[in-house]
Amino acid sequence: MITDLVSKDFLEVSAATLELRASTQDGSYPRPQLMRTAWADLCGAWTFCFDDEDEGLAARWQHAPQFGSTIIVPFPPESPASGIHDTSHHTIAWYHRELTASDLDSAGPRAIGDRMMLHFGAVDYRCKVWLNGIFLGGHEGGHTPFSFDVTYALDPDLANQSLVVRAEDDPLDVSKPRGKQDWQADPHSIWYHRTTGIWQPVWLEAVTGISIDSVHWVPDLPASCVRVAVRLSSRPPKDASLRISLSYRGDRLATMVIPAQKERLEVVIQLPGQRNGQAYEELLWSPENPRLLDATVVFEPLEGSAQGRDTVHSYLGLRSAAVDRGAFLLNDRPYYVRSVLSQGYWPQSHLASPSAGALRREAQLIKDLGFNAARVHQKIEDPRFLFWADKLGLLVWGEAPSAFAFTPTAVNRMIAEWTAMISRDLSHPCIVTWVPLNESWGVQHIAHNPAMRDYARTLFHLTKTLDRSRPVVSNDGWEHLESDIWSVHDYESSAPTIRARYADAGAKERLFAGMGPAGRRMRLSDEPDRGQPVMLTEFGGVQFSEQDAGVDAWGYSRVRTAPQFQEHLAALIEAVKSSGFLAGFCYTQLTDTMQEANGLCDENRIPKLPAEEIARMIRGPE
Repeated sequence: MITDLVSKDFLEVSAATLELRASTQDGSYPRPQLMRTAWADLCGAWTFCFDDEDEGLAARWQHAPQFGSTIIVPFPPESPASGIHDTSHHTIAWYHRELTASDLDSAGPRAIGDRMMLHFGAVDYRCKVWLNGIFLGGHEGGHTPFSFDVTYALDPDLANQSLVVRAEDDPLDVSKPRGKQDWQADPHSIWYHRTTGIWQPVWLEAVTGISIDSVHWVPDLPASCVRVAVRLSSRPPKDASLRISLSYRGDRLATMVIPAQKERLEVVIQLPGQRNGQAYEELLWSPENPRLLDATVVFEPLEGSAQGRDTVHSYLGLRSAAVDRGAFLLNDRPYYVRSVLSQGYWPQSHLASPSAGALRREAQLIKDLGFNAARVHQKIEDPRFLFWADKLGLLVWGEAPSAFAFTPTAVNRMIAEWTAMISRDLSHPCIVTWVPLNESWGVQHIAHNPAMRDYARTLFHLTKTLDRSRPVVSNDGWEHLESDIWSVHDYESSAPTIRARYADAGAKERLFAGMGPAGRRMRLSDEPDRGQPVMLTEFGGVQFSEQDAGVDAWGYSRVRTAPQFQEHLAALIEAVKSSGFLAGFCYTQLTDTMQEANGLCDENRIPKLPAEEIARMIRGPE
């Protein structure tokens, strides 16, 4: 069966086959680069309760859930959209939902030997999951996905199957990657309400006995090829095969069939000869031309085998991201980055998006305001946003949420979650830079503590080990060690001072020889120059609101009228763009967020100046 998850263009019917084009999906599927034709959305009303006394496990709530409240998943209980809207400190929360026969049917047709998979987009911070009282497993890491095979926990004698989730999220634990979730009872300074429990989609999906678990795409433009890594759920039987097909707008580019002899398979797919030379640029992805290639990956067991065929639909973009000679390079050409800092936070739903459509509108808003990039700040963003960034053409900096303690526990947690993030998002062409650390959060004494410096270097080299196809920023803002980009945070409100500070090569030398704008050293090592570009990755932060923003509202500087806002904004942006050495910038920030009233838009995404006027400032004359 085909669920109603796609636009009309997603289905192409020929005389012989029904082919899906993942690049034209409607953005509702939770895992946009690994799509199957059928799935059951488990979001919506669940029963719910807090467990402040931690009595649920001893009382065996997983076997007989009697939870008195209703929550709307996937909205965190702190948010109004959840129906709970309780922002006080709670460490443990329980969820319950009945899986109906309709849910199982929607998850896809099943044959003997097939399996049923339960997927979670993200649960903050750790959880345990049961089906019909049978423990499926647990997960730790509040921003990354996980799955369980529930096949043998399903009871055919039951009309409904009982799904229970216990989430644990200590609000005072600052050793876990938490980003901008406040540890105080009420939001203060730059921190916001916490996110507890389920905050990304939950879904059910039928798969074959041996299925495709992941597909990673890494383009190699100089070699005119795509490197593909496919992981299967288990070792395949003898004589099984894997078929990979690439197409562009329905035009078949390449098909490769290889023996499937082990769980992890690596393939190099050469692009067709007629696309080489200057003409190969017709297929390249960029914000100006976000061309996506569609892909189909099929695992085929030996004919006559009891194993079934598994088919997933994916997409990729052909692009490269690098740095050289003081420039950021996209597709081997200098590219000036015009970025905005995005918190990914909504007043009604907090870190969870209000809807799948809201993620498209967010990406489109950023482009409409004249930006070609977004720095998603202190959050591993929903993959559906990354799909729209891929589809609409928006560069993204992938940044980790920070822990605030420096302990062995914090280090282990960060490395685990960061590794999982890179694995999840490796194939998105929109992501062009990785940022594991920000402003020395969690490594506050890195200038003097050798262990913290070793940790920052470890994160840099771990990231380069997992993905060599993108630049890595070692510590965004200041106190860099090894880094592919020298990034600077500077909230100076005087446009003339900004203009002078970033004017020319002499200004650059002074910037890196002395203390930085925030009173921090810009670099902590004497690493030789490898042509790293310099970018101003946080500036602005101008507070303006025509309404009374409240006593707690603040920004890094303040204006009181729309004409003042326009004049001040234009002067700051022009001063930054006049620099003789900056390779890009990131304005803070896209929207007002909680007490931060320094957005270009209010918290409801309404621009404070006409969008076309902001775009003219950001882009400059066309």
